[in-house]
Amino acid sequence: MASAVERTDEHVREYLIYRGFTNTLKHLDHEIKADKEKGFRVDKMIEQLQQFVQSFDLFSLKEYWLYLDRRLFCRLEDVYKSTVNKLRTSLYRYYVINTIQRGNLEKTQEFFQKQALELQGQPEWRDWFMLPFLPAPEQNPAFAPYFSRQWADTFLVSLHNFLSVLFQCPLLLSFDAEVQRMTSLTEENEQLQQQLFAMQTESRDPKDGEGVTLHKLPPYVQNMDRLGDTELWVCVFQLSRSKEAAPTKEVKPISSQPLTSESANSQPQQPANQVTNQNSRHKRVQEHEKERKELFSKPQRRGEMEDVEPPAETPFKAPEGTNSCSSGAETGGGGGGLSVEQAFIKLSQEEYGEHHSSIMHCRVDCSGRRVASLDVDGVIKVWSFNPVMQTKATIMSKSPLLSLEWATKPDRLLLLGTGVGTVRLYDTDAKKNLYEMNIDETHPRILSLACSPSGSSFVCSAAALGRSGSVESAAPLPAPVSGQLLLWDTKTVKQQLQFSLEPDPVAINCTAFNHNGNLLVTGAADGVIRLFDMQRLESAMSWRAHDGEVYSVEFSYDENTVFSIGEDGKFVQWNIHRCGVKQSEQVLPQDATGPFVLSGYSGYKQVQVPRGRLFAFDSEGQHVLTCSSTGGLIYRLTSGEPALERVLSLGGHKAPVVTVDWSSALDCGTCLTASMDGKIKLSTLLAQKS
Repeated sequence: MASAVERTDEHVREYLIYRGFTNTLKHLDHEIKADKEKGFRVDKMIEQLQQFVQSFDLFSLKEYWLYLDRRLFCRLEDVYKSTVNKLRTSLYRYYVINTIQRGNLEKTQEFFQKQALELQGQPEWRDWFMLPFLPAPEQNPAFAPYFSRQWADTFLVSLHNFLSVLFQCPLLLSFDAEVQRMTSLTEENEQLQQQLFAMQTESRDPKDGEGVTLHKLPPYVQNMDRLGDTELWVCVFQLSRSKEAAPTKEVKPISSQPLTSESANSQPQQPANQVTNQNSRHKRVQEHEKERKELFSKPQRRGEMEDVEPPAETPFKAPEGTNSCSSGAETGGGGGGLSVEQAFIKLSQEEYGEHHSSIMHCRVDCSGRRVASLDVDGVIKVWSFNPVMQTKATIMSKSPLLSLEWATKPDRLLLLGTGVGTVRLYDTDAKKNLYEMNIDETHPRILSLACSPSGSSFVCSAAALGRSGSVESAAPLPAPVSGQLLLWDTKTVKQQLQFSLEPDPVAINCTAFNHNGNLLVTGAADGVIRLFDMQRLESAMSWRAHDGEVYSVEFSYDENTVFSIGEDGKFVQWNIHRCGVKQSEQVLPQDATGPFVLSGYSGYKQVQVPRGRLFAFDSEGQHVLTCSSTGGLIYRLTSGEPALERVLSLGGHKAPVVTVDWSSALDCGTCLTASMDGKIKLSTLLAQKS
């Protein structure tokens, strides 16, 4: 670790010298010289502690340990607190023993005088207060082991090992190893794709005993991943049908690099075993007919809002010297080839149906492995979907649950907001509540939770009574209720701050941090977006964004703008460097912004006010997923008019979708769409790289 730190420091120095930042370089050198962590060199830190002990500098010794506690130890999980306390106790004893061995009884008495208030209540120090008054403490059975060289060496080695383990955490310092690993994985993936394609081509060679001419994979096959096998079978079967009924008219292929150089018109008669297997192949193609339509669908034009059907298939005959499979796959006519403008391919869609009422929140954790979903009955399901869907935990409570958020560190923890003024910290692995924090009895409804990226704190939006997440009619909502925005420390489980909400303390509906937690954006019931500086812990700016409530708000990918959806049905992009200035605006249909309506028998209507996330971005911030009446809709963000260009409809729902989420933690993007009938659809997408 120390060598990695030194190498990183050298890279930073070279960059500053290259840019000519000489003043910054001087400050860097000064900071490195005064670095208390000694460049993550544990041996230097142990030497520093020993120097304080040998020089009887109790004040510096305590200050240095306090720095380590603030910088490192306080970020550890609770199970390590006892270890830290034992090491601190041993360090103080090491200091006391050194003062006695060096014959400096004055420093021994000074230690107990200054530390009396801190140590007198600790049982492990109860007998040590008589140490200065013993004539020969090294011969006393209770203290003799601490005067041995073995005890001192054991303590120093234990402290050294503990600090060494702590400094294994920083991932930034292993960037070179990570780059090499990703490069090797990319090369291995390309080799496996070539081998797979060679095996597929060889198994489908119509001639026995002939060699196979291999070429580089076409782009549409490289991006198919596991669906490449299905696509090739569909292509071969479709063209075989087309050739039987094809007229003499020929169609030239688009591709100049066919998969094989064999002529489509000179194929020999199929062997008997291939004729026998034709029926099974035909059945397999029929099962994948729906998949084929999605893969070969025509991309939509800019601004087009209706679903586009696949192009009609026209029988054709491939020209001489062209392989039938390559012609069909890359020709815009009969094969309906993939367009390079198509942004995503929907690989699969699965359904999670363990809920029995409308969904309020549905979130994927940071690792992309688990999902937490909350319905209006207050039931939370924690479930995984890789490799199969499986419910991991079910959380039910006597008090209503209104909000949830995954903790960032560690990601197994869930923050749960209730309707009785409490926030719970729930361990999804141990399946139990770790803490329950009392927020405010006058503002019992916890509407929104957001955990900072560092995991050290979270913000909590509490509101007074007067608004529910589900109502029986579409009557207009009352005036915005009173609310609070609070900052809590996740380690000490104590409230740090109550933010000032100007001009009135209104209920905050939605909250979101930027990537490093330095900025917090909120949307409130009064239609105002507020931006907070989390370093200064104060409001940076605010502006009226919507006519009515702000339902959902998020930072853009570059974090120079903020996107919001409000009660007025508008999807707006705001420039945070110019307060209240719109960069773009798009009016969305009501089924994308709410309130959401589900019609029942005898004219009954269930209306649900938005509570969860109404839109989510992909990993590059170029596409956005929104709600609709039949499933999620994916749009491309544009810089012109209109601001949104429809790309893909995920579909699959029979009730209005009320909340969405998009995780890019895994290789394939995962889109979650949750609806009012309690169904959650998990769609796996493959991005088409341009």
